[in-house]
Amino acid sequence: MSLTVDVISDVVCPWCYIGKVKLQAALDQFKKENPGSQAPTVRWHPFQLNPDLQAEGVERALYVSQKFGDRAATVYDRVKGVGLEVGIEFAFDKIKRQPNTRKAHSLIAACEGTHLQELMVQALFDAYFIQAQDLTNDRVLEQIATQVGLDHQLIQEALHSPEAVLRIEEADVQARQMGVQGVPFFVFNGKLAVSGAQSPETLVQAMEQASSS
Repeated sequence: MSLTVDVISDVVCPWCYIGKVKLQAALDQFKKENPGSQAPTVRWHPFQLNPDLQAEGVERALYVSQKFGDRAATVYDRVKGVGLEVGIEFAFDKIKRQPNTRKAHSLIAACEGTHLQELMVQALFDAYFIQAQDLTNDRVLEQIATQVGLDHQLIQEALHSPEAVLRIEEADVQARQMGVQGVPFFVFNGKLAVSGAQSPETLVQAMEQASSS
C-alpha cells in the first residue's frame, strides 16, 4: 500500500513554498532509502491565510502594513533568508496585490488525482512569489493553468463555478475543524501530523513512522 501525504497549504504562504521544497527533498530521500517501495502519493488541500479577503484582493503594501504594523519593513527578512537556503528567491518587493486564493485553490482541486496537481501548485507558487503575478486576475490564472496542461473546460469550471468555490470554502473550514491553525500542515497515512516547514529529515522520519505503524 502506498504511503499518502496530505499537504494543507496556501499558495500565498511563503513557508508553504519552502515546505514544498523540503517535502520534495524528503520524498527523494525516502525513495533512496526504500528503493523497492511504491512512491508516496501526495495530495494538496486548501487553506486560506485570509479567508475573509474580498474576491478582488487588496493592495499588497496596504495588506502588509495593516497586518504587521511596525514590523512590515522587516517581517519577511527571515523567510527570504531561509528561501535562499533552499533555492527560492522570493520577490516580495515586486508583489503588488494580495489575492483571495479561492480560485487558485479551485485550480489545484481540479487536478486532484493526477500528476498535474503538483505542477499546478508549483506554478502558482512561482507565479506569485517569483514572477509577482496578480492571482486575482482570471486571465492570469487561466494562463497558468493552461501552461500546466489542465483541460480548458476544467479551468473554466474551477474559475467560474460557484460550486467549485464553495468546495474550497468547505475544505478550508474542515481543515480548521481538524485543528489546523497554521500551514504548511502535513498528514501521513491519515494518522500522523507534522506542522510547519520542517526539515527533510523530520519529514522522512514521519514517513517511516507512518509506513510502519
